[in-house]
Amino acid sequence: MLAKAIRRLQPLQRWVRTGEATAYEETERDFLPPDVFYKQLSERGFDFFTGVPDSLLKDFCGFVSDNHAPEKHVITANEGTAIAVAAGYHMATRRFPLVYLQNSGIGNTINPLLSLVDPRVYKIPMLLLIGWRGEPGKKDEPQHLVQGKVMSSLLTDVGITYEVLPDFEEGAAAALDLALYHLRTRGAPYAFLVRRQCFLKYDIKNSVNSPYPMNREMAIDYLTDKLGKFDAVVATTGFPSRELYELRIKKGQSTQQDFYCVGSMGHASSIAMGIALAKPSKNVFCFDGDGAFLMHMGAAAQVGSRNIHNFKHILLNNGSHDSVGGQPTVGFNVNFLEIAKACGYKHSVSVSTKEELDQAYPIFANSEGPSFMEIKLTRKTRKDLGRPKGEPRDNKELFMNFLDQ
Repeated sequence: MLAKAIRRLQPLQRWVRTGEATAYEETERDFLPPDVFYKQLSERGFDFFTGVPDSLLKDFCGFVSDNHAPEKHVITANEGTAIAVAAGYHMATRRFPLVYLQNSGIGNTINPLLSLVDPRVYKIPMLLLIGWRGEPGKKDEPQHLVQGKVMSSLLTDVGITYEVLPDFEEGAAAALDLALYHLRTRGAPYAFLVRRQCFLKYDIKNSVNSPYPMNREMAIDYLTDKLGKFDAVVATTGFPSRELYELRIKKGQSTQQDFYCVGSMGHASSIAMGIALAKPSKNVFCFDGDGAFLMHMGAAAQVGSRNIHNFKHILLNNGSHDSVGGQPTVGFNVNFLEIAKACGYKHSVSVSTKEELDQAYPIFANSEGPSFMEIKLTRKTRKDLGRPKGEPRDNKELFMNFLDQ
């Protein structure tokens, strides 16, 4: 068994030495049980977990959510914040924290990785568990393919030693021992890249429950019936964009007036702000999510501080990171209504039923902006949900032509 582990780890060790992400042959397909990997981490002293959930890590993250002490597991608003939280934990305990994230969130981590934890600055070790969306040779969405292709060079350029997490127990144990040696001797971050279907499936038990009668698709269905044909829509990444697109097609409505953020989580409202400032004759609606809103909540302050009369901000709050496994956000613990008011939105309202939406929407839509509406929702997404057709740049060109009208 040990010989098998060493033999299968050889190409992975070559990745660590050279920083070159090259494929290797497999004679059998394994899956790493989340409970086994969690136990391996615990045996090596890893007792603090923080990060932003990812679809490739959802089985492991789900197990952690169900089984780890809540005071030692923090789902953060963004990935950079997770690095900072982990740094604070290490300084307070001298223990090694684990930070999990999707590789699309690497950009949020660069500042604290280089100016805080780097060995040439404060020298703070931590283990990074990174979902490798867009891995070369694997089918994925365009934005993930761009990110996935540069992962090896990006990590190398910022000085982070890494390897691919093996998908079998012996290999994972050996890889963790190597990572632990690195953390102890170098005092620097060490990363595991996690390939698709590395972990054995795990169904999260403590998922988000809410008493609200509407789900996100029901709310978007309502909104698409109310929007005018000259209203521009910017929809946040994940399920909101996908549901908006499918509802437009189902109803025979134009998709030209919608911009679908297939990536750039947390930036939809800023994109919408730029459009609204440049096109004051058009109402610009932002369909935001609670996780996305929280990720870059400062954007609400920049919107609210300006007199953007045509800006309409709709927060679809189901209290979860829905498209990456359903782990909770703090969406139901935050008073978004008061935040919007404090940031300077001229009109703000929160609703949770169809009847409340019927009463509030006409006032919201016709109010002087910037205007804010929170719709509290239950977490429920159909399994056959598709994705927008065509290339993202085609969506951009159609949307720009609409804005020219």
